[in-house]
Amino acid sequence: MSKEGGGAAMWVAGAAVAVVMTPFVLFVGVSGGGTDLGLAGGGGALNPKNVPPQYVPWVLKAGSICPQITPPVIAAQIEAESGWINGRTSPVGAQGLSQFMPGTWVGWGRDDDGNGRVDPFDPGDAIMAQGRYDCALARDVEGYKARGIASGPTLDLALAAYNAGPGAIEKYGGIPPYQETQSYVVAIKSAMAKYTAIGSDPGTGTIPAGQRMAMPVRGNPPVTSPYGMRVHPVTGVTKLHTGMDFGLGEGNPVLAAKEGTVTFAGWNTAYGNRVVISHGTIGGSQISTTYNHMSALNVGVGQQVGVGTVVGLVGTTGYSTGAHLHFEVQQNGEYVNPAPWIGR
Repeated sequence: MSKEGGGAAMWVAGAAVAVVMTPFVLFVGVSGGGTDLGLAGGGGALNPKNVPPQYVPWVLKAGSICPQITPPVIAAQIEAESGWINGRTSPVGAQGLSQFMPGTWVGWGRDDDGNGRVDPFDPGDAIMAQGRYDCALARDVEGYKARGIASGPTLDLALAAYNAGPGAIEKYGGIPPYQETQSYVVAIKSAMAKYTAIGSDPGTGTIPAGQRMAMPVRGNPPVTSPYGMRVHPVTGVTKLHTGMDFGLGEGNPVLAAKEGTVTFAGWNTAYGNRVVISHGTIGGSQISTTYNHMSALNVGVGQQVGVGTVVGLVGTTGYSTGAHLHFEVQQNGEYVNPAPWIGR
């Protein structure tokens, strides 16, 4: 899709973001995230629930071309570009599921479905070309990082390069300060959550003796930032750090610390992918816990969860400088130190 015309936001009501492209970025998207049913590929697992069945094999294949671009990336990109509606041509001529402009299609299109033609309206051809182009951009931005001319997560930079062009990444040394580009990166990473499969857990865990809650992650990861006043690493503002940060790798399961009801599961600008669980009244106070910056969500509003239910996966969405879980406890609506609640 090009600067002059629209993609899915023009075709589909409720699209995540209306994307305006620079002339040399000719279709939109990217971002990435294994489990069962043979749906793992390219370092991430696809939840096929929201993918039209006829496109699942192509999404899996395109998401296995390179490790940086996984099936959830491909799926989130198609949602943003066309809303899974094939056969559309944008006002400026972007075509098919992946909304390729003809000039870009010449360089990336192949007869991947073997029907004797190279056509952006053939889903197999379009989705595979999308994967190749995504991977090329990911390699480009990793090259910038290696040369010290850009910094940031590869996926974020690749998304930004799709929206603003690789030249903007070089010029600004990372994601450019364009509101539309920054909104685009956020929108795709948010959409990825519903396309990422997570291993289920019935929530049959237990709270250790003497504690009021269980740990929200497995093992004993370090606390990289405790509750208390600090200088925010992104905004530079001195303010209360309202929870505890556990440093562990992206994709690790995040667990409900206590049984309760999910009251929020979605995107928050600062917290990224966020889940809030109400635990009712404990000791005369209303208690909730929150789980933040996740790369994927595994629960929905109104869902009953048990101790140890997998609510999502560790990530670095929202205002975050690296993969971690930001865990909070709210008492009567006010943030309190989580450490005494989980025995830390």
